[in-house]
Amino acid sequence: MRGSVSLLGLTLGAIGFLAALTPGMIPRPWHLQGLIAGIAFGALYGLGVIFAALWGWLGLAVPCGMVRRRLSIGVSIVGLLLVSLGLFRVTAWQNSVREMMALPSVETGHPIWVAMVGASVAALLIVLGKAFHAIGRLVAARLRPMMPTRIATLFGLAVAATLLVTLANGVLLRSLIQTMDSAYQRLDALLPSDLAAPIDGTKTGGPASLIRWQSLGSEGRNRVLSYPSRTEIEVVTGQAAKEPLRVYVGLNSADSAEARAALALAEMKRIGAFDRALLIIATPTGTGWVDPASMATVEMLHHGDVASVSVQYSYLPSWLSLFVEPEFGLETARTVFRAVYSHWRELPKDRRPRLYLSGLSLGSLNSDLAADLFDIIGDPHDGAFWVGAPFASRTWQQVMRERKPGTPVWAPEFRDGSLIRVLTGKGAREASAESWGAMRIVYLNYPSDPIVYFETTSLWRKPRWMQEPRSPDISAKIRWIPVVSFLQHGLDMMIATQAPVGFGHVYAATHYLDGWLATTAPKDWDISRLERLRAELKRRGL
Repeated sequence: MRGSVSLLGLTLGAIGFLAALTPGMIPRPWHLQGLIAGIAFGALYGLGVIFAALWGWLGLAVPCGMVRRRLSIGVSIVGLLLVSLGLFRVTAWQNSVREMMALPSVETGHPIWVAMVGASVAALLIVLGKAFHAIGRLVAARLRPMMPTRIATLFGLAVAATLLVTLANGVLLRSLIQTMDSAYQRLDALLPSDLAAPIDGTKTGGPASLIRWQSLGSEGRNRVLSYPSRTEIEVVTGQAAKEPLRVYVGLNSADSAEARAALALAEMKRIGAFDRALLIIATPTGTGWVDPASMATVEMLHHGDVASVSVQYSYLPSWLSLFVEPEFGLETARTVFRAVYSHWRELPKDRRPRLYLSGLSLGSLNSDLAADLFDIIGDPHDGAFWVGAPFASRTWQQVMRERKPGTPVWAPEFRDGSLIRVLTGKGAREASAESWGAMRIVYLNYPSDPIVYFETTSLWRKPRWMQEPRSPDISAKIRWIPVVSFLQHGLDMMIATQAPVGFGHVYAATHYLDGWLATTAPKDWDISRLERLRAELKRRGL
């Protein structure tokens, strides 16, 4: 099918445009909805062009003359109808997701802006595709004097495809990410702190600290001085409390993962972290952030008798690291765990704190990989609380894969439940009352979190989270569409943190509270006091 426009490409592109407007896990603003629709059009248009070119290369019959002109008119009309249908339905589709999350409906002009963005993106992708095709033709033309025409054409296409795959495989993207990470690190070191250095000698960055206040970066400074203080805990609980101990080491605090881990351990020893009832290795997200909603709840539950340590390994968003370098931060997580665990296990068992691991998002993935079970089986830590575990997480994948028959992937039951349990934000409180083994591992994963349930195989088959029974947090109008659903889910991962609290990748403090109750089992909390604590956490917007 020769010509400047591929009829098959237009047909597939229009179908892709329509399919991309169907709802996903996360509500999409018009500019992102238009982006994914344009990408879907461009991707399927490209597939149509490739198939048509292969058809012609094989010498099979193609329409021409009047037949082609009539076919062109018919395809154009069908394509226009498909695109119009999608734009007509997009408002209802998006509102089906927004209603479940108690969000206001989209604006009246939503379809118009979607169409404008989608058309621009599709046109850009088609132009880029033609540019790669031109490269292939140029290479083939240079080779034709030396070899048969079809072989030269194959070589030309191979060169163009290799160039495209190389770029898509991340050579340039990885270099860009490393440059961005380095630039953000230097910039963060130069930024003036919006928080004054603490005067308390037990605070990281304080007058007696081994770690410079400015080296912590903005996330570290916020973590050290975050809510709650000893006084704030006492006001809420009505009981005496201790000042929570929080050790944080920034990327600028030392030159290597080993040096940062050693610095963290030295700081922990200095402030008496190993004398507390609980010790938590809180692995941060890709940006170095430790969710205050998580740590505030466990510090409240244990009346401040908690020490935590976090060591930064990046400035990049977790979703970006997951796509390009899912192992980003693994070296730091393992080094920190080995340093802390080695000292902890040397302490008398009746005088050392209970040791827990925790992490959100990429922090959860790296925290999971930090400890090798075979290395600690003789003297294991007490458990872990992992939230928003990314799809690439080792243990989370095993839990989904080996879940009890009849339990859905979004609420799996793993073996007898004595080691690992999964909370979804619904009905979580009852789970903490059941019997446990010596070690407790708790997952808190929202069924509407695309970072947790992304599947690369959704490119060609229906993902497990779409199978029945579906979670009530997912729109019933979501449908699986080959290629398009894969693109949609990738976009949903990028915007997962834009969901309201309690959905997507934004976890609520009251659900963190359920998780820490199940993981650490504090003894002195009754229902009425827990409800007061929930109310206080909500009042503070955590």
